[in-house]
Amino acid sequence: MSDAIISDVIAHPLTQTMTRPTSTSWGTYTEVSMVLVEVRTDAGVTGVGETLARFAPKAYADLIETLLKPRLVGQPVSNIAAHWHTMRRSLSGRSGGMLIEAIAGVDIALWDIMGKLAGLPLARILGGMNRSEIDVYGAAINWVDDDEADAELARLIGRGFTNIKVKMARPVDEACRRIQRMREKAGSKIGLCVDANWAYSLDEAVEVGRALSDNGYFWFEEPLKPEDEYGYERLRERCDVPLAAGESNYSVDQARRLLANRTLSVLQPDVARAGGVTETRRMALLADAHDVAYAPHIGMSGIICETASVHLSAAMPNFRIMECECDESAFKVQIADLRPGCLRQENGRLKVPEGPGLGLQIDWDAVKHLRSQ
Repeated sequence: MSDAIISDVIAHPLTQTMTRPTSTSWGTYTEVSMVLVEVRTDAGVTGVGETLARFAPKAYADLIETLLKPRLVGQPVSNIAAHWHTMRRSLSGRSGGMLIEAIAGVDIALWDIMGKLAGLPLARILGGMNRSEIDVYGAAINWVDDDEADAELARLIGRGFTNIKVKMARPVDEACRRIQRMREKAGSKIGLCVDANWAYSLDEAVEVGRALSDNGYFWFEEPLKPEDEYGYERLRERCDVPLAAGESNYSVDQARRLLANRTLSVLQPDVARAGGVTETRRMALLADAHDVAYAPHIGMSGIICETASVHLSAAMPNFRIMECECDESAFKVQIADLRPGCLRQENGRLKVPEGPGLGLQIDWDAVKHLRSQ
């Protein structure tokens, strides 16, 4: 495999209207954005990545093209670890925010190129477990009224999902009632987990956690705000259901404490936020060193984020299950030739793409149509 030199970095800010609103404890989302990052080389090989930029995508695009691009053009693609550190040092301060999310898109694109140059899928480039299929769960039953929640549950079960995520919010008594209702509707053979999107105080989370334990849910995701590490430790002492978190972490140091003391049972970094493949891999392997499972977060992201997560899932030794968002949005169904996981999975199992790199081709006409105004 010969190396290639980075010749250009192009950021495409994109905005979509959701086909179906997503409702969580934060509110209802009808429109979200992202940045598609295109890295070109002198070898004629192009890689693509995705930056989690749900709002103000033009600001992310400007950061990528004015701050990161000059540090990369003219450099060999294969120096990915060095590129990560160079991009990280383009701004001082603690890791996080727009910079790390911007780096994520570039980093994914570099790994895509490496796979293409080698003629191998990204999962093979990463080494590891060489899985050909991965387990996925259907996401998500929104925080909506009972009838709509029942319909969403039935729809996900009808698609063949054997594990499903349910969104929770305040008030607590309504959440506890929803937890029991979903279990009764789903029956005992469907695995259920809950995502609270930081909805609760510690005492509220203890009460909700008790309902989850009583109804056999397999994890309690992001009950508290991510900065409240002490709160998570106290919750672990008072709550029987396993705790999951990590989609709000930007770097491995932000995951270290709750992994080292086993507060978390599941770590959920998002590759389009957590510095791309390079940093997400480090986070997953640190979790493995502490016997904590890895379960990628996807959310309202696009097909590039989802596909990079599939490859990481196939490679990481501690992979448990991956989120499979079922919004069928333009970011998932229009911008590439690979159908999203929700349309490809069978009985909660999803095949890993076999093409080189990410294993997808971008529809640049669709990208142009979705470009943020």
